[in-house]
Amino acid sequence: MSTSEVPKPTSLYSPSSIAQDLVAGLVVFLVALPLCLGIALASGADLFSGLLSGIVGGLVVAVISGSHTSVSGPAAGLTAIVAAQITLLGSFEAFLLAVLIAGLIQIGFGIARGGALSAFFPSSVIKGLLVAIGVILILKQIPHIFGHDTDPEGDMSFIQPDQENTFSELLTIFAGEIHVGAMVIGLLSIAILLIWERIPALKKSLVPAPLIVVAVGVLINLGFTNIGPDWLVSGSHLVQIPIAQSFSEFVGFLRMPDFSRTFDPAIYIAAVTIAVVASLETLLNLEAVDKLDKAKRNSPPSRELIAQGCGNMVCGLIGGLPVTSVVVRGSVNVGAGSKTKMSAIFHGALILISVAFLPTLMNKIPLSALAAILLVTGFKLASPTIFKQMWKEGRYQFIPFIVTVVAIVMTDLLVGILIGLGISILFILNSNLRRPIRRIVETQVDGDVTHIELSNQVSFLNRAALDRVLNETSPGSKLVIDASRSDYIDPDVLSLIRDFKDNVAPPRDISVNLAGFRQKYQLSDVKEFAEFTSRELQEKVTSDQVIKILRNGNRRFADGTRLNRDLGRQVNATAAGQSPLAAVLSCIDSRVPTELVFDLGVGDIFSVRVAGNIVGTKSLGSLEYAVGVAGVKLVAVLGHTRCGAVTSSVELIAANQGAEAATGCQHLQSIVDEIAPCVPSDSAEAVENLSAEAMEQYVDKVAEANVIHTVEEILKRSRIIREAVQDGRVKVIGALYDVKTGHTKFLGDGGSELASESASGPPAEVAG
Repeated sequence: MSTSEVPKPTSLYSPSSIAQDLVAGLVVFLVALPLCLGIALASGADLFSGLLSGIVGGLVVAVISGSHTSVSGPAAGLTAIVAAQITLLGSFEAFLLAVLIAGLIQIGFGIARGGALSAFFPSSVIKGLLVAIGVILILKQIPHIFGHDTDPEGDMSFIQPDQENTFSELLTIFAGEIHVGAMVIGLLSIAILLIWERIPALKKSLVPAPLIVVAVGVLINLGFTNIGPDWLVSGSHLVQIPIAQSFSEFVGFLRMPDFSRTFDPAIYIAAVTIAVVASLETLLNLEAVDKLDKAKRNSPPSRELIAQGCGNMVCGLIGGLPVTSVVVRGSVNVGAGSKTKMSAIFHGALILISVAFLPTLMNKIPLSALAAILLVTGFKLASPTIFKQMWKEGRYQFIPFIVTVVAIVMTDLLVGILIGLGISILFILNSNLRRPIRRIVETQVDGDVTHIELSNQVSFLNRAALDRVLNETSPGSKLVIDASRSDYIDPDVLSLIRDFKDNVAPPRDISVNLAGFRQKYQLSDVKEFAEFTSRELQEKVTSDQVIKILRNGNRRFADGTRLNRDLGRQVNATAAGQSPLAAVLSCIDSRVPTELVFDLGVGDIFSVRVAGNIVGTKSLGSLEYAVGVAGVKLVAVLGHTRCGAVTSSVELIAANQGAEAATGCQHLQSIVDEIAPCVPSDSAEAVENLSAEAMEQYVDKVAEANVIHTVEEILKRSRIIREAVQDGRVKVIGALYDVKTGHTKFLGDGGSELASESASGPPAEVAG
């Protein structure tokens, strides 16, 4: 989705969003109702406790939460823990006390900004979670579609309470365990949902397809009463909300925690377990649902932990199961078009109303109709497009992603996520061990300089790799260790660097410069050799060495491995004077910044820029100063492809027009006149029928010829530069920069033959 297509976030109480949030809340309510009951059944708790959690998730957590997409309720990932803790603690009331304390712990996590941990969850695991939920929804709902539903709705574990597993349960369908009436309703419900998605008028209407599915399912089931008992959907195939005959009986469903166990250590162990697992699941689900949000809003994770803590405190006080953010409800919420968190609040209110006032009506809803809604949601989450996208991102993304998917499907939500996180951590560690630093070799006049640029986080895991790089440094070489981009460096790594500089480098005659180390590391910046062009270096360098420096610098630029230079330090170091190595005459084109193209620092070159990189009186005077006074060892003429000045000159000459008449620019004609000798005489006929691509190639050839022509003109017009070339003190070369690739092609080898010929007669043509 492009930026222009991203919908703007709407106000919580905006009239335009209320209707849409009501619709979304209704859809989430229909999905959440059987899930609340199924998770309570799978956890070994009262059915009413699951419904209470759904109510609290909407009316408590959603109100406090800062998320507009997340919907909370009893979590499938906690079913095994809940069942184990109820058994371990001996009573449901003691378990409620643990839930209450877990809520307090979560509030503490939130106040301490523990939600910041969500920033460290790998995106591959988050996407794997979404896809895995989609796959599980598909696999788990198929039996419910066909009326084979001994497994509780909402259970997502591979090993099921009925001792079957996700796949063996599917096989039992083919053994004939099918309820015909449930199957008819389920398949018809899927058809309605798919058709609704494909008809724009229906899709945009405020009537949600899931509501139609539920209504049609109830009506069809009523019609089955006239067909016979084999078709009638009843009993476990329907929603089963506990029915209270009176208000006092309804209140009797509420349970209170057993405060007499307040000082029992087992309670606190259970509370910490619930708090940690619920918080982890919430943060992961929150990240996952945010990725589905069409408005691309970010939910505040620490505030979410506080909201979940408040919700679990309430659940502990009234008899509910622990709540978390639930990706199934959240994805349905987003898919139903919710605008704000009012949809989550509406869903909680609808659960309360249905439980308190409409249980008999709700209990007429066939589970196969609700299973159809979840199955279609699963297909949306497990889209093949996501698999293709992750595959294209490479193995470092795809392997953790697919492992997370398989692990969640084959175990359960919590174990699968932990396995996915573990695999991601292994890949991160492997990446750090292989490439903990950035190592670049820079060619300089008096020997190569090895630059070691430390990463943002340098942990003890990087020590071995850094030790290997340091020990591979050749005797007599120069080394720059740059920590300017590092936020953290492990003490073991600092000790290694300190020992190498003080004890290992001196006997090996290795010069070490330290840069960018923070004061707290007690490794102040040290300069044992100059990292800029000094007068001494300028006098020692040869023209060929300068050409090599430019070649290597351009290679680093094109490859994306430019050096991290301390330009501020170079400014201070060169304030007293300059000793550049070369003078470069280049075009004014904004795409060809000379120092960047050759990866150079402050004080390394003279940069003379003029449109078309032509030579005139003032530019030639600048080059003569560079050679005769400043003592540079190289003069380079740098042209480039797709040159605007050359293109305009070719077009003007081909059309036999003057620059001022065509453009209104008074002084542009002098540039055209300098380029004109490089334009073939038949240009008018040659360019007339050229395609855009062929014209570009034609202009690039003229641009290259113009570079060679400018080299000739410099040697022809300037005696001091010509004599310096004849004496072997300077070379004059041409180069052509490709604006598409960043690479520079060097032309000629210095123009010494040209200089000799220019002294006695017309210049010879330079070979490209």
